[in-house]
Amino acid sequence: MLDLLRTELTCPITAEAEALQKYGLDWTRFYIPAPLAVVFPLCADDVVSLVKFANRHGLALVPSGGRTGLSGGAVANNGELVVSFEKMNKILDYEPVDQCVVLQPGVITQQLQAFAEAHDCLYPVDFASSGSSQIGGNIATNAGGIKVLRYGLTRDWVAGLKVVTGTGELLDLNKGLVKNATGYDFRHLFIGSEGTLGMIVEATIRLAPKSGDLHVLLLAVPEMTKIIAVLEAFRQKVHLTAYEFFSEAALQHVIHHTGATHPFGSATAFYALIEYETLAAEDQDASLAAFEACVEAGWAVDGVVSASEAQRRDLWRLRENISESITRFTPYKNDIAVRVSKVPDFLAAVDAEVGQRYPDFEIVWFGHIGDGNLHLNILKPAALATATFKAQCEQVSEYVMALVARFEGSVSAEHGVGLLKKGQLHHTRSATEIALMQAVKSVFDPNNIMNPGKLLP
Repeated sequence: MLDLLRTELTCPITAEAEALQKYGLDWTRFYIPAPLAVVFPLCADDVVSLVKFANRHGLALVPSGGRTGLSGGAVANNGELVVSFEKMNKILDYEPVDQCVVLQPGVITQQLQAFAEAHDCLYPVDFASSGSSQIGGNIATNAGGIKVLRYGLTRDWVAGLKVVTGTGELLDLNKGLVKNATGYDFRHLFIGSEGTLGMIVEATIRLAPKSGDLHVLLLAVPEMTKIIAVLEAFRQKVHLTAYEFFSEAALQHVIHHTGATHPFGSATAFYALIEYETLAAEDQDASLAAFEACVEAGWAVDGVVSASEAQRRDLWRLRENISESITRFTPYKNDIAVRVSKVPDFLAAVDAEVGQRYPDFEIVWFGHIGDGNLHLNILKPAALATATFKAQCEQVSEYVMALVARFEGSVSAEHGVGLLKKGQLHHTRSATEIALMQAVKSVFDPNNIMNPGKLLP
């Protein structure tokens, strides 16, 4: 089959063992990669040819971006062809009047952010993996990140898409229009579809005007359930761009992994990281007033504010380096969300459930709590086999996901469903919704060659 593949396709292909290991796995550590080969398309025509070849020969395709996913969505463990977009990495066009960039899917998120800054604009979607994640993968998973509170999700910045469907048809969706009331907007079907309907080969991305001066305030918060009270205190006073939280356990892993210094003289159970924009001198006074109100109410016991851009970045690193710091512990990740108004009660319920169900495991909490998104990470003990650990976590997670369903939340706020969470999909999606999703997939991918086994049970 490899010889036939090399004969019919003109793009680079490899089946070297090291490449199969590298490209067959994302950040999820519960699967053993076993792809047939890795294909590197150079243009949309290469993708069309590849998809038609796969249909003729019954081959499954797994699209691969920066492989920073945390749910197994880019895992190839069953003889699939991995389709890496890292060579389709060009910014093709920029129209300053529209403030729209046309680019290939392999463009790194940080590359787009730098391009926007060079043109006096902002690409505001941001997360810890922005230095390695690719725009195509961001779109396929509708990536969120740290600025959702102010700027929304990836979906909100996609003005147009070119995609190759599971039958090899090239579709040009929305063409960068602001208004287009002509029926079904297939663009939004492909955003968040995790590569199960087709592959993104080009995107038109909107940019935003530059923000004002940014500052970060890190607060020591003794009780997790007070995190939302702190959010409300600041939201009434300042222009928030991000609101994050993490636990002392998470902070200790970052300190151990990176050598960072603890920001406070003594530890507190939790921390709130608040980023805000100042447009006038009085905005700093407003942030100080909000901090004093939180201390007086007993919601916060200490705080530190950035006095320079370097300090702002250092404070952000305490939050952004958490995932990297705990990766070596093969964490089982619960990426859950509820409406912000329900967060305090939900936090209390989950914390009680976790304390009862995970007495022997180390728990690391962090998340984008300003938009209702919590990351509950369970770390694998060194002596416990990975398969046993995963099975135990899945069993206990059913209780946590039952709480998610009770609070009408999501079992996957931003990591996607992939392989890891598809068995939990029923907690968020009804049987009718899942059946309709399967029907949609059969229209775009009738032979089930596009990332099969992911997302849908």
